[in-house]
Amino acid sequence: MSQSNLQGNSESLPAAAPLIRLRQVVKSYQTAAGDFLALKGLDLDVFPGEFVGILGKSGAGKSTLVNLVAGVDHVTDGQIWVGDVAVHTLHENQAASWRGKNLGVVFQSFQLMPTLSVIDNVLLAMDFAGKFRPLASTSRAMELLREVELEEHALKVPALISGGQQQRVAIARALANDPPVILADEPTGRLDSVTAETIFEIFESLASQGKTILMVTHDTAFTRRFSRLVWIADGKFVDEPQFKVY
Repeated sequence: MSQSNLQGNSESLPAAAPLIRLRQVVKSYQTAAGDFLALKGLDLDVFPGEFVGILGKSGAGKSTLVNLVAGVDHVTDGQIWVGDVAVHTLHENQAASWRGKNLGVVFQSFQLMPTLSVIDNVLLAMDFAGKFRPLASTSRAMELLREVELEEHALKVPALISGGQQQRVAIARALANDPPVILADEPTGRLDSVTAETIFEIFESLASQGKTILMVTHDTAFTRRFSRLVWIADGKFVDEPQFKVY
C-alpha cells in the first residue's frame, strides 16, 4: 500500500474528517547497543467507521503504533490526534483518564483482573471513567456480557472460562464506556482458528455499528474482511509485501 493510498486523495477521501491522525510520528527506544528507531516518520488518517488492519512481520512496529495512539507510550517526535485531542501532549495521568473514557483497548493477553469476576472486570472500566451510576453500570455490564454470549458466566473468575471467552470479556470491557474508537493488538493471536473467527465476527459487527477500529493482526486469513489494510515493515508503511506475516 503506497503512501498515497494511506492518505487518500481529494476524489476518494470520505466526506468526514479523519478521526485518527498521525503526522510524521517517530518512536525510538534506548538500548544497550544505542537508539533503536521503531517508527520512522509515519503519516496516517483513519476515518470514522473504518475497520483498519495493521499487518507486518514481528518487530515491524505494529504494536508500537497502537500503543502510541492509545497514549500508553509516548512519541519521540511527531503528532497524534484522536478527534480534537492531541494525544502526543498528554501526560501519563491525563492519558489514562482520556483513554478510559474515549478508547476501548483489547490486548492479545486479555489483561483481565484474575481475582475479579467477569462482570466486575467490565464494571471496573466503568467505575474508573465514572460515566455511569452504579445501578446503570451493572445493567450495562450485564447487557454487554449478553451481547458477547457470556451472561451465564458473569460471576465466574477468568480462570474458570476459556481463552476465547476471556477475550470476549475483554471486548465487553473495551465497550463499557461506549468509546468511538477501539484499538486491538493481536486479539486473536492466542486463539484457535474457530475461536478466532468468532472474535473477528464480533469486531465486524462493531464496525457495522459505526465503531472505528484499528486492529493489529498477523493472520492473513482475515485481510479481505477489513475495510482497509496498512502494511508496515521496519517502522515504515509499505506497499503490500511479498513475505509471510508472522
